[in-house]
Amino acid sequence: MILFPNAKINIGLSVIRKRKDGYHDIETVMYPIGLCDVLEYIEDKECKQGAKTSITYSGNISFSGQNICLKVINQLKGLYHVPPVKMHLLKNIPTGAGLGGGSSDAASLLNSLNKTFSFGLSYTQLEELSGHIGSDCPFFIRNRPSFVTSRGDKLQEIPVILKGYFLMLIYPGIQINTKEAYEEVIPGNKSGNLNKLILEPVEQWQYCIKNQFEESLFRKYPLLAEIKEELYKMGAVYASMSGSGSALYGIFRKEIKIPAKLKPYFTYQEILT
Repeated sequence: MILFPNAKINIGLSVIRKRKDGYHDIETVMYPIGLCDVLEYIEDKECKQGAKTSITYSGNISFSGQNICLKVINQLKGLYHVPPVKMHLLKNIPTGAGLGGGSSDAASLLNSLNKTFSFGLSYTQLEELSGHIGSDCPFFIRNRPSFVTSRGDKLQEIPVILKGYFLMLIYPGIQINTKEAYEEVIPGNKSGNLNKLILEPVEQWQYCIKNQFEESLFRKYPLLAEIKEELYKMGAVYASMSGSGSALYGIFRKEIKIPAKLKPYFTYQEILT
């Protein structure tokens, strides 16, 4: 089975409060984009007794820590019989970028295993289960533009229309640890009404929709602020950092030639649908 887990961008992000469980309540809009990893898995039908699920990697493999795909397998094993599988993950989505690549890998695998092995889990059950794997995972179960609240597990689909706009994504190679990014943010303790602001024309977003992480991370990494400024100079109708960084994106009305100063970085473009 070959899967193509896609990235997301955040349009606006506010930290409301720190929760007793150590997570934070947030408000954000998540929007799926076409940049994808490639995840392949096969059932190891000829495995010897005691064989375990395994995974190999290629591409952008500069990440570290526990593998989220193996975490999916371990979560399912507590509920169902899951035979050993061999996986290979080609990483195209940059890590430490706020694009949700790891969460998308996990959610895509969970969705597929549910179908392949006929577990019979509904979307709601998959969202609940995936929330124990990663905070962004529930979004990728249905993978539709959504207003996201609580710790990332409360989703409301919204009619954000970006069809025909061009997206330019810039990743400058700075990996930002999500936990450390949250430690620098002062919660606002109130809703920012993002679910209403997102319905304003895209050209108005730069005046009313903000990513709260930009304030602290732009001080720490001035290059990020410079890239955002450059995106506006290039004609973006809206530019922002995604998630807790460090990728930045611009939304344009037409296709834009990448300036020489941005070519050393990872860049990605697509027409949004």
